[in-house]
Amino acid sequence: MPPQVDLVLVFRSSPGKVLSKPQARENARQAAQQYTRLLDVLKNGRLHAVGKRGEKEGQLLVLVHCPESTLTRLVQRERYSDFLCGLPTTNPTGTRDLAADPPTPADRLRLIHTYVTSRPEDGGLGVAPGSSNWDRVESVLVLHDHAFNEAWIRAWTTRQLGFVKFDKIREQFGEAVALYFHFLSFYTKHLLFISAVGVLFYFVSLPYSTLYSSILLLWSVTFVEWWRIKQRILSVRWGTKGSFRVEKRRAQYTPLSWWKKDLRMLASLPVILLFASVLAVILTAIFIFEAFVTQLYTGPGHRFIGFSPTILFAALVPRLLAIYHSYAVRLTNWENHGHQSTHDASLTIKTFSLSAIVAYLGIALSAFVYVPFGEEVMAAVQHYLFYRDTPFHATARTWLSSVFSALPQNVTAPFNATAESKDGRPSSNRTFWELDTGSARGKLSSTRLQDQMFAFTVTNQVINTFLEIGLPFVMRAVTSLRSGKGLSLAAPAAGANGGNSNGKKKRVMFEDQTGEAVAEDQEEEREFLERVKREVALPDYELFADYSEMVTQFGYVALWSTIWPLAPVMSLLNNWLELRSDAFKITVHVRRPIPTRTDTIGPWLDTLTFLTWLGALTNSALVYLFRPRDQCKPLGTSLSHAHHHLSTPHAAPQEYLMSALLIALGASHGYILLRMFVRHTLERMLWRGSKEEREAERVETVVKEQYLRSLGVADVVSAEDRDKAQAAESPTGERSAPGPEGEFSAFWSRDEGLDELTRGTKEA
Repeated sequence: MPPQVDLVLVFRSSPGKVLSKPQARENARQAAQQYTRLLDVLKNGRLHAVGKRGEKEGQLLVLVHCPESTLTRLVQRERYSDFLCGLPTTNPTGTRDLAADPPTPADRLRLIHTYVTSRPEDGGLGVAPGSSNWDRVESVLVLHDHAFNEAWIRAWTTRQLGFVKFDKIREQFGEAVALYFHFLSFYTKHLLFISAVGVLFYFVSLPYSTLYSSILLLWSVTFVEWWRIKQRILSVRWGTKGSFRVEKRRAQYTPLSWWKKDLRMLASLPVILLFASVLAVILTAIFIFEAFVTQLYTGPGHRFIGFSPTILFAALVPRLLAIYHSYAVRLTNWENHGHQSTHDASLTIKTFSLSAIVAYLGIALSAFVYVPFGEEVMAAVQHYLFYRDTPFHATARTWLSSVFSALPQNVTAPFNATAESKDGRPSSNRTFWELDTGSARGKLSSTRLQDQMFAFTVTNQVINTFLEIGLPFVMRAVTSLRSGKGLSLAAPAAGANGGNSNGKKKRVMFEDQTGEAVAEDQEEEREFLERVKREVALPDYELFADYSEMVTQFGYVALWSTIWPLAPVMSLLNNWLELRSDAFKITVHVRRPIPTRTDTIGPWLDTLTFLTWLGALTNSALVYLFRPRDQCKPLGTSLSHAHHHLSTPHAAPQEYLMSALLIALGASHGYILLRMFVRHTLERMLWRGSKEEREAERVETVVKEQYLRSLGVADVVSAEDRDKAQAAESPTGERSAPGPEGEFSAFWSRDEGLDELTRGTKEA
């Protein structure tokens, strides 16, 4: 049986570069000193720790196990902390019997990880990656439970059309991962309704239906407000409501005054705006080049010129986002957040803000620039490219002429005809470009918006699924071939014998192998360490990527599905697969998530709220701009419908857009009223009077009453009962308070009420 390992600390003994002899000796001395100190800290903290060689050169793996006595102390300490901070707990002064009531695997790993990585001031050991005292500790991970992983994947595959229960997910991976799967399942179930509505309106109703956009807005607001209550209910059921109050401080945190923290967060805003502006300029330039310039070019290779915007996008945008992400991480670290939850929330807002620009700016430009002003922009691009005389344009024409002259004559022969432009000047290269204004306008696509929605909701989601599931297998095979181990597509975390390599595996023999039992133990230990090394090589699991994908998809549905009502259907099909692919990714392609307690999805809820408000603006504007003015149904579906972006044939697009802006502002105020009504209604229906609300109210008093009883302090009810018992034991059956000198006062002994009532009765 393999040893029970709770944590694995990855220790780096060498920097991974060539060092001189003096530098190597100094590095070895510092590494040995920090490694010895690490083992001493872990063992003094009543943990078992041992170091093993890693897969890479200069890598050590410190395996940590927590004895039951230490775990009992950690459980009891957490109960004290929960009680002091108002979280639900039972009998905080009693001792929990772990043999009769063992913690879940997620609770066990969370307690041990928190104990090792939290600050000494908070009762931890302070061994955290990224801290100044432990600069050689690269990461901390927990090992997969392969028996559960196989059962979990099997449960997904056997339930072909259903949803698995998520209680086991919480027991294995903690509340944060369980809450994500609850959110994904909740969102997928809510897509059923809007998908049915979308199919109905796609085949029956007119394009850009006012009724569909109204239903869509009501659905999006209802979904967000319903989830707000749903996560509150889950936090009460799990006992994590208010868990942020017991969160330990980050090891990198240094106390600062409040105004310095606020100034640091404000200092991040100009950097975000700068990168957002640069990104918007790049995306707009690529949009103009793709939508207009590539349509005007008719020279050699014009069939392939359409791929150039994609190449530009792939070359520029990911690089800019990577640079921005590095700055965002530095700024977030500089902001010096006290807790990991606020640190992650700040980084999430910074990162997703630019990701949303990449996701939605292209379709926004198409909806509010390409369709209303496409002809004007096309004419402006033609004038800028062909009818402006500036040194830049002259240089560009000379360079293009030299390039085309270098091409073979049979390629350029059809384009060498000399003609005159509209102003009478000769233009030898005129036929490389479409100069006729009427022909250029004919190249504008009337179905561009629908085509973009299909690409975003179908093509992009298929690509994302391949990147999550298929690409890691490909990269693993490439790495296996480069390392000389042969072709291997097996998952590193598939099990102890999960490797299926064609390369020969070396068998290491030891001198102390004297018997069969020793050899079997050593073989089992060797296989276990191989599995540990494979899991160490995996990347960390990040909830941000999964939440970002789902929230971005929700944005496409809430903001733009009026363009193509089948977008919710595509999202529904994708999410049915996403539930399974995310489970497969967690069990195979990434490290096991470190369990954490949480009672909310954090900044993603605010992001969903913002997207619903933005959806009210975009849907009202889209309906006003593109809904057909006549009542005649166009032939075909909305996918082949040409946009009627003018209210009348003689209306100016500028005036029309101004009216759409005013309507969008009115829809914004309507959204506020709608959200207030939906929130009030759902609160009454789902929360008020529910057992979760009663439980939340009961917990606040029951825990304190249990604490008083454990101390032997009588509560109010018991005191009243004793008073009644003592009064019953008195001869007269009455009990009077003693006077100042120990005698009964005549004032309190004579009652005149009954005499007065009797006299009144006689007089009547």
